[in-house]
Amino acid sequence: MEPLLVLKIDVDTYRGTREGVPNLARMLARHGAGATFLFSLGPDHTGRAMKRALRPGFFSKVSRTSVVEHYGLKTLMYGVLLPGPDIGAKAAAEMRAVRDAGFECGIHTWDHVLWQDAVRTRGDAWTLRMLEHSERRYREVFGQAPHTHGAAGWQMNGAAFARHDAAGYRYASDGRALLNDDGSLRDPQAGPYRLPGLSCIQMPTTLPTLDELLGREIGGKVLDEDNIADHLLALTADRRDHVYTLHAELEGQKLAPIFDRLLSGWKAQGYRLAAMADYHEKIKDVPLPAYPLQWGQVPGRSGELIVLDTHR
Repeated sequence: MEPLLVLKIDVDTYRGTREGVPNLARMLARHGAGATFLFSLGPDHTGRAMKRALRPGFFSKVSRTSVVEHYGLKTLMYGVLLPGPDIGAKAAAEMRAVRDAGFECGIHTWDHVLWQDAVRTRGDAWTLRMLEHSERRYREVFGQAPHTHGAAGWQMNGAAFARHDAAGYRYASDGRALLNDDGSLRDPQAGPYRLPGLSCIQMPTTLPTLDELLGREIGGKVLDEDNIADHLLALTADRRDHVYTLHAELEGQKLAPIFDRLLSGWKAQGYRLAAMADYHEKIKDVPLPAYPLQWGQVPGRSGELIVLDTHR
């Protein structure tokens, strides 16, 4: 059976929804690729993320990935100097166009910055209120209930995981597999799992993201826009199933040429470019291990994330 390269697309901002999402849909269609688009459905408060400036590793990431260039100055003022646009209200047509083009859609978050910065320490009532906002808006946009989720910033808590079961989600992708410094899997056996007592399957991201790699020196070379695709393709030479998280604000805009090379390279390696739903269809009847909620770090990204550590 051919391996799957599951394309999980996080859509964080209003600009990413309006510009990056249509660009990606066209590119994916040219390659005959499946993918899952996960939408931020409430206010774009990207500018409020600047309070992360004191977090270890934040400045190094900003300097490596040219945040202003990728996100735009206007986006970086939303929620600070400019009111944050309501993404789900203003860009519903772009979201439905992706669905109508045959791509799987799901929930990323309501307010990306608020969820990413707060959910780990907030209680059940706050968590459920945020998720219910997202679910209600999803139904308004798409005319049907949501069926999957991918957490903003790979941040969750116990109540959020439990809500997946209550909402009837069969699968989600809320966390990461642990990686070595070069982006390779620390545990080659890392893959889909469940949390104890829950039925929703977790599909952790198993590859580094472009913003985690760009500008870093790995193996004696600095990864840039010319060589980063080759580095990622070397990581998928194992031809096992992988989940790759991309961003509408990056691969859907300035970094689109890199993503185009990746799609061609993955096809040449024999992968089927797939959505999360395709992965679920492949693994739904396979016995899966259970692991507790865990936190850890991924090279190139600041702070702790939900991770899968099979040895802990």
